[in-house]
Amino acid sequence: MSPRARRTGRAAARGFALVAGLALLGYAGIVGGLYALQEKLIFPASTLPADYKFAFDLPFEELRIPVPGAELSTLHFRQPEPRGLVFFLHGNGGDLSSWTTNVDFYRRVNYDLFIIDYRGYGKSTGRIESEAQLHADVRAAWDAVAPAYRARKLPIVIYGRSLGTGLAAYLARDVNPALLMLVTPFTSLAAAATRAYPFVPEWVLKYPLRTDAVIGAVKSPVLLVHGTRDTLIPLADSERLHALARSPAELLVIEGAGHNDIHQFPVYLEGLAARLNAVAGG
Repeated sequence: MSPRARRTGRAAARGFALVAGLALLGYAGIVGGLYALQEKLIFPASTLPADYKFAFDLPFEELRIPVPGAELSTLHFRQPEPRGLVFFLHGNGGDLSSWTTNVDFYRRVNYDLFIIDYRGYGKSTGRIESEAQLHADVRAAWDAVAPAYRARKLPIVIYGRSLGTGLAAYLARDVNPALLMLVTPFTSLAAAATRAYPFVPEWVLKYPLRTDAVIGAVKSPVLLVHGTRDTLIPLADSERLHALARSPAELLVIEGAGHNDIHQFPVYLEGLAARLNAVAGG
């Protein structure tokens, strides 16, 4: 090889190494950015002023639940003679002002409703920092309301929606409710993140929320609800969880429903009402 060719080869190698190094730095920057910003991506909390006044046609009580470093904003809707309680864990968007647009449904089925805002959502203070913290907050909310219903031997249903399904499954494993309802659930948040960011290693995610790892340990009956047109979390996730469940499990498929409009389908509300009636023994 001539000296000129050798010089050309060395220059090409240096150029390739430079491009590869820049690409690696760029990739590391993207991954590092996703790690640092994942709370904002996963939990796009909407907030409410501290003096915001909730207004509903149904009787309700606004409660503040103290947790380490924060207070959780919660709403407790009560019926005169309830047949049970629905403990509601909402999705990753919105807050109590937007997740309570259909509270009259619970009046019709004669169930009380208890719903919480996670840290940083609505009027809740603090900020989400870890999955363990989320689970502890949910358990604190449960401990604040569930004993009174259990003392009266009234059934409690844990309801999780989207992000809330992962939290609901973990809670149900530990407290054994009368029924666990998972609406548009994921097998894990790690799997959902991989679908959205296939180039990012799984270890970057601090919130894997492995519903698939705990569903088999849930002793309560399980109702899974999913739409056929859910493009955010595929129906296959509910089918997989249904297969993994060891307690009595049912999959209610809502034809034509997407991820964010499933609650608008009459068959969805009819299905929930039928299962709540069955749990209450009527």
